[in-house]
Amino acid sequence: MAKIQANSSGTRSIEVSEQHLQTLEEYQLLRDLMDSHGYVDEEVLNKLKLNIRSLLESEAVRDKHLLDLCLDVIYNPNMKALGLQNLYQLYLEWKNRNPEDPDMPTSVIQGTPFN
Repeated sequence: MAKIQANSSGTRSIEVSEQHLQTLEEYQLLRDLMDSHGYVDEEVLNKLKLNIRSLLESEAVRDKHLLDLCLDVIYNPNMKALGLQNLYQLYLEWKNRNPEDPDMPTSVIQGTPFN
């Protein structure tokens, strides 16, 4: 279990589990999420929420892990752009420690510069 900082003052955080990171990878939720400008902002967070909502509303997806990711992390009341930026960073660190999927290079999800 890891914690990501959710606000700039450091007073709010969100716990992210190994299963949450695996679910992000399974559904490739961070792939091509950011626009070419590479900044994580509220629009990027809203885009992620809409993508997940579409998955959850589809008949094909009935995954407890995806629902847990939503409730615990993505739709957490503390989740803001900074939290998503830190989730990206945590995911990249996790991915580099667990390079099991060669089909998803980290360069696809890396957006620089972060704001």
